Amino acid sequence: MHIILQIPRLILRRFTNSDEDAALLIKLNSDPEVLKYLHEPVLQNLQQAKEIISNIILPQYEKGLGCWTVQTKNKNEFIGWCWLKHRPEAYEIDLGYRFIKTAWGKGYATEASLHTLTYGFKQLHLKTIVGRAHIENTGSLNVLKK
Repeated sequence: MHIILQIPRLILRRFTNSDEDAALLIKLNSDPEVLKYLHEPVLQNLQQAKEIISNIILPQYEKGLGCWTVQTKNKNEFIGWCWLKHRPEAYEIDLGYRFIKTAWGKGYATEASLHTLTYGFKQLHLKTIVGRAHIENTGSLNVLKK
């Protein structure tokens, strides 16, 4: 397990191309409510999830960036992901996060995002990190404001 950050309540680690991690991605991306403000289809099988891991997530690690699983320290429970992703079409590094519904409203997104930003600025020496959310996604907008 390649741990990126251990913060007060959470552990952020790299995804692997394992069936177990693909199942975690399905757990998150199979809920239409989680995907409500995104332009992504609901994930339905391991093959789709493994393709996302192989083609989108793992290549980011070569740049020191990435999409990292977020797990609780106390139960080692997967609750979502947080990322710093290179968006070459916009010439920027994007902060992103996504959490399962049972983790909403508990401060996990804020905690993971703040520490991810610190990691990006201090460890990776990034100059700018951009975060965006759909205008109706008040939960994500509140995280970005913090």
